[in-house]
Amino acid sequence: MNTFHAEKAQPAISHAAAIRRSQEFLLSLQKPDGFWQGELVVDSTLCSDTILFMHWRGTVDEILQAKCADHIRRKQTADGGWNIFIGGPSEINASVKAYFALKLAGDSPNAHHMREARANILRLGGIPQVNTYCRLYLALLGQFPWDYVPTIPPEIFLFPRWFFFNLHEMSSWSRTIIAPLAILNHFKPTRTLPAALHLHELYPAGMENADFSLKKDPRFWSWRNFFLRCDALLKIHNRFPFHPLRRRALAAAESWMVDRMGEGSDGLSAIFPAMLNAMMALHALGYPPDHPVVKKAEGDFAGLFVDDESGFRIQPCLSPVWDTAITTIALGESGVPKNHPALAKAAAWLEEREVRFAGDWTARNPGIEPSGWAFEHANKFYPDTDDTMMVLMALRHCAPADPAAREALHRRALKWLLSFQCDDGGWAAFDKNLNAAWLEHVPFADHNAILDPTCSDLTARVLELLGLIGHDPKSPEVRSAISMLRRTQEPDGSWYGRWGVNYIYGTWQVLRGLAAIGENMDAEWIRRALTWLESCQNDDGSWGETCESYNFPALKGRGAGTPSQTAWALMGLCAAGDPSRESIRRGINWLASSQNPDGSWTEDLTTGTGFPCVFYLKYDMYRNHFPLLALATYKKLLP
Repeated sequence: MNTFHAEKAQPAISHAAAIRRSQEFLLSLQKPDGFWQGELVVDSTLCSDTILFMHWRGTVDEILQAKCADHIRRKQTADGGWNIFIGGPSEINASVKAYFALKLAGDSPNAHHMREARANILRLGGIPQVNTYCRLYLALLGQFPWDYVPTIPPEIFLFPRWFFFNLHEMSSWSRTIIAPLAILNHFKPTRTLPAALHLHELYPAGMENADFSLKKDPRFWSWRNFFLRCDALLKIHNRFPFHPLRRRALAAAESWMVDRMGEGSDGLSAIFPAMLNAMMALHALGYPPDHPVVKKAEGDFAGLFVDDESGFRIQPCLSPVWDTAITTIALGESGVPKNHPALAKAAAWLEEREVRFAGDWTARNPGIEPSGWAFEHANKFYPDTDDTMMVLMALRHCAPADPAAREALHRRALKWLLSFQCDDGGWAAFDKNLNAAWLEHVPFADHNAILDPTCSDLTARVLELLGLIGHDPKSPEVRSAISMLRRTQEPDGSWYGRWGVNYIYGTWQVLRGLAAIGENMDAEWIRRALTWLESCQNDDGSWGETCESYNFPALKGRGAGTPSQTAWALMGLCAAGDPSRESIRRGINWLASSQNPDGSWTEDLTTGTGFPCVFYLKYDMYRNHFPLLALATYKKLLP
């Protein structure tokens, strides 16, 4: 059993009182339009990238730069570096970007915090150790040689679907990040900085003696080495003046990118990296500052800013559909009636956001009537399966204003969702059968997310939805999904969590899905999962897990207790149907006694996952709606 201890909790209150207070708190957060939206808290790299972008563009908003720099300074860790999740160790890419951004913003390299940062970066190996995207940003500002930046050829946008490597073999987020980078990779629009702003001090052996080469696989025959040889050939090709397809390729990349930045999208893919890269690509292509596409891109980008009494920060995207769906489920499960005005407004808002547009997903899943929901306010090219299944579960808790229209929506969206089942029986987030593992060795794919493979947490959530709506548990799609879950179970009984931290998240969702679809929860393989969850409980009754478990699986299920992870573990254990378990009683007591007087919970750690080992998110709503859902789940089990 873990030994982490929470801070001294408030006097225990009944779980019924905790439910009531939580309901009142969540209802008070609803926006006038009917949605909920919590902040997405991330690392310092977004503010760092923004400063780098302004200096590369050549026009610096001094007020914005000062706010970003202040945020970066506040995020510096005790050892002088910058991390990628709250409480985590210093990370080389975040630290190099932060140091460079502060230097550009005017911080003296001789200042104490800069000396500490520099020493930390050198301990981590310095600039030669940064990843592809950091290399490219540094190259744009003249601080890294272009010859060692992996090539992203614009010709990718001309490759046909039948070609072994084409645009739709990559994940949706990789496509939108790479489109503008391919344009930048062609033009290589390098900004010359004054010598005093260069980063020679971040090269352990000096820039002249640095080893910039990408690491090779020790085996001669490997996908990694194959792609490195391809990259070398592309660099030779780029030195020749004649590129017969380049003009067409650039036009195709530009058109593809601009189409996805237009009406119905809050920016390219509505995510920070793609949106920032798109603004850079537009600048490189010569779009004037007053061009409508540029003005919209800048407005969408500014929509990610948060500036309040806690300081300035930038969100990676907005999460209204996700937050609204989960909050609606928690309120409905906890007893708020279906005809409550708040749920009626939430339902109307969600229904209006059904995506009826045939987006990029049609390339791998053609012939299906468009439906589904995206994560953000507007992102019509990229609805996803996870938001869709959450919305369908949420609408069950809301009385329909038009029963016939609701039934048609449900039928349409469910058919769309089920069409995404992959050949291995599971579901991925945005695309179907996008799992060519060899692509993970492409040199520009070191962000650990070039693919969108199936995962246990999404697959189990589909089973939860199907169970709740009375779908046939013996149907081929259900049996295939359960087989996939059995194959992906870890030897200790747990499941990896792709979209939440980490094994607690995966294991909770699988157990909840299996129970909903009617599996025998006393089966040996399921009891192993329950036993594993109980083994992770902290001495104070809570559960927690560090993001480091993605790098070091030996840390799975270990960490200081958090309200969200405690709620997940409790719901996993409740799936077995026995509320008398001592572990459940202790966990419920921890949740009830740690609740704040206003009905909220406090959570200071990161429990959301963007790209494992690379990018994490702290969903501010998780600390409030998941505990309510756990308390409601427990209450329903009581006699």
